[in-house]
Amino acid sequence: MVQDCERNSFARVAQLLLPDDNAPTMPTLISSPKRIEAAGNKPKIIDEFIGRVNTNEARLSIAKMRSPGGWVEPGQRPEFDEFTIVLAGMLRVRHQAGEMDVRAGQAVIAHAGEWVQYSTPLPEGAEYVAVCLPAFSPQTVHRDA
Repeated sequence: MVQDCERNSFARVAQLLLPDDNAPTMPTLISSPKRIEAAGNKPKIIDEFIGRVNTNEARLSIAKMRSPGGWVEPGQRPEFDEFTIVLAGMLRVRHQAGEMDVRAGQAVIAHAGEWVQYSTPLPEGAEYVAVCLPAFSPQTVHRDA
């Protein structure tokens, strides 16, 4: 079942990358990201390169994040798949069946509808890139109260 979800998610990404009749005729340079306010107990940096805020793109979002040691965000049950690659440090992902530590060079997929909670418990925090499909939206993340 998980493999089917992953296969479907990757198929959706492939559809987004295929050209269509309305596609621009040349690449679009994203000269800089937009800084987005983050949820959690400590300041976290979210730089959205592609998504609803920076490029008005609803199909997917791509953001680079830096969270400090000891950062914890509220749990959430988003309506989007989130593909995360850890570049440095360690990202802890709590889920209904337990938790996992995702270290630099590893990735994790949180599937739409699953409850997850992200944190960076180690002193060095973490740096990571998240791709949300469809794009992240405060209205579809459904954070715990």
